[in-house]
Amino acid sequence: MKIKLVTKTLNTLSFLYFCHMFKNKTAAFYTLGCKLNFAETSTICRQLIEIGFSKTDFNNSADLYVINTCSVTENANRECRRIIRKAKKNSPNALIIVTGCFAQLKPEEIYAIEGVDMVLGASEKFNLPNLLSNLNKKRETEIYGCKIDNLKYFNSYSLNDRTRSFLKIQDGCNYPCTYCTIPLARGQSRCDSITNIIKSAKEIANQGVKEIVITGVNIGEFKDNEQKLEDLIKELDKIKGVERYRISSIEPNLITNAIIETVKNSKKFMPHFHIPLQSGSNKILAKMKRRYQKELYEKKINEIKTNIDNVCIGADVIVGFPGETEEEFNKTVAFIKNLPISYLHVFPYSERENTEAIKFEQKINHNIKNDRSKKLRILSNKLQRKFYEKNLNLNHTALFENENKEGMIYGFTENYVKIKLPFKKNLCNKKQKVKLLEIDYDGIIKAKLVTKNY
Repeated sequence: MKIKLVTKTLNTLSFLYFCHMFKNKTAAFYTLGCKLNFAETSTICRQLIEIGFSKTDFNNSADLYVINTCSVTENANRECRRIIRKAKKNSPNALIIVTGCFAQLKPEEIYAIEGVDMVLGASEKFNLPNLLSNLNKKRETEIYGCKIDNLKYFNSYSLNDRTRSFLKIQDGCNYPCTYCTIPLARGQSRCDSITNIIKSAKEIANQGVKEIVITGVNIGEFKDNEQKLEDLIKELDKIKGVERYRISSIEPNLITNAIIETVKNSKKFMPHFHIPLQSGSNKILAKMKRRYQKELYEKKINEIKTNIDNVCIGADVIVGFPGETEEEFNKTVAFIKNLPISYLHVFPYSERENTEAIKFEQKINHNIKNDRSKKLRILSNKLQRKFYEKNLNLNHTALFENENKEGMIYGFTENYVKIKLPFKKNLCNKKQKVKLLEIDYDGIIKAKLVTKNY
């Protein structure tokens, strides 16, 4: 299969032609994976709307389906195939476009899946309007833009939810973690400029979005000339209309005192960090080629806890990495129990092609991985409940979402406690003072309004 690299841009006549050609056509979108993928799917959607498409639900019949894939785990790969089959069943004559990390890593494999018409690699995922031809004319499947070297940066943000938006500030990664394919799928680290990020944030604010989650592959590496993440935080703080920001995930070795101090003093950045741990065993961390040991992780967590009141701290953990004996796993459990962590995201280790770890010996049995995952998820529930209990009978400010779910409206406090109360339309997408009353059967806190100025 010949891999093509197309770098055309739309001129005015082409743009007008496309708008006419796609005026009555519909496009549907499906996103697998991380917040970054959601930001990028939303950007591709806006590109297609600009040339005449209208968006429809993925469950509906459509003229065009765009599937943005993930390849962090084998489950994500299987899910990609399932979604492709579903799109083909929904609309047998539709064009099916596959992009994202799985598309970058396995373009020929996706090409071989029945029904796929186009595969877009990392350098061409935002060039879809230029690559589309007449939807009524079937074409041979083509693969575009899977060269991973010298990738350009393309800014993205989501607008699918009026309450919250994901804003990309950085892409790619220079870290050689032995289990990870992200550098292969997204290339080397590269960043947007503060000027462009501020422009995007203002565009988001103009759409009525109240909360922005800044995201990327490794946002702690953000740099714009001599300006760093803490400088970006200060500039974002000034934007009118945006009431809240959250940092999606940041590596522990990149959390500086300046970042902690800037978030502490920020008017709009929430007391909420998500910090990947992966293992509480220095032996396993070394095999993973993580850039820290558990002592540094503990130091950063405690510095954040000391400096920022009632902060919520989440962590990622991988279980069943090659060589993780029962002793090493128990070290992770004990380490987490002694930290002020509020919740966990738990991932069973999944072998990925072209990674160093796939060659490691001492593989862990599937059933053992599942058992360890279950134990850590139980621990996560206990940690979250303990954190929630500390917030009971306290007043917080909650940002409410838009949906009426069986007569209830849901929201999150500044420090990421999920709450609910009886639905009132005037609360949608609004910040309100609330008092946290009790933890309900579903683990969500019942709350009441402190004031009734809504």
